[in-house]
Amino acid sequence: MANAHPSQAHPDDTRLEKDFSHHGPNGNASGYDDGSGDPLTRLRTAGSVNISPEMFEKLYLSPENRVKGELRKTFGNPTPIALVGFLLSLTPLSCDLMGWRGAGGSGAASTGAFWLAFAATLIPWFNAYGAYVTDPVLAATNMGNPGNPAGLQVPAFNSSFGFFLIFMGLMCFVFLICSLRTNIVFFVIFLTLVCAFGCLAGAYFNLALTYENAMNTAAATRASKLLVAGGAFAFITSLAGWYIFLAIMLASLDFPLQIPVGDLSTMIKGASERQKSKV
Repeated sequence: MANAHPSQAHPDDTRLEKDFSHHGPNGNASGYDDGSGDPLTRLRTAGSVNISPEMFEKLYLSPENRVKGELRKTFGNPTPIALVGFLLSLTPLSCDLMGWRGAGGSGAASTGAFWLAFAATLIPWFNAYGAYVTDPVLAATNMGNPGNPAGLQVPAFNSSFGFFLIFMGLMCFVFLICSLRTNIVFFVIFLTLVCAFGCLAGAYFNLALTYENAMNTAAATRASKLLVAGGAFAFITSLAGWYIFLAIMLASLDFPLQIPVGDLSTMIKGASERQKSKV
């Protein structure tokens, strides 16, 4: 059998290139033909640039991995969208927890979609805490409406909510360990989140003790202080988050001003790097 012509050696690649040139009269999307015959020349993009390992961390938030396909070049970086959604929820929540300008209510009025479960628990319509009101007398005071405020003073509700926060903190602790391979800013974000969730969990556990025994004023004092401390840690998280959000946006647009994030990818060698060093 005769050998295939060099131009036919990679039919899949050729077909993929032609897919970009089906719209214009001259065989390309813009209708412009420069006569070069190269579809990559006819269909120009922003060009390719060399990036440092630190900038790669800013853009992709993880050490470089070899992946198949060209999705990273096809789609934009989704990280800023998720990050700013998180920050727009956490920043006002931290201010509420610290009680700035008379704010309060454990942040129920300002918690956004990122913490939907947290917000839904504290919104009366969902009746999350109202379901804990088992006393018929207390239940009658709310006239059958959802979200009986008496549920907020039930020890069982506060203890249950404390466990929810504990396991949120556990998830952030796993992220904290993994962030040792990314950068300092992300390490600070997850470290302060672990502390914030720990303080909030402790606050609700102490509120449970307070509502169980009204004479336990020490538990009430601890709960109040832990709420403020949790808000303070969350506020530090927000500041670090806004910082790395700015760093990502500047790096994504190849802005002339770049701010450091503290690359940690070289501090702890990856499994593949360790394997190469043994060979």
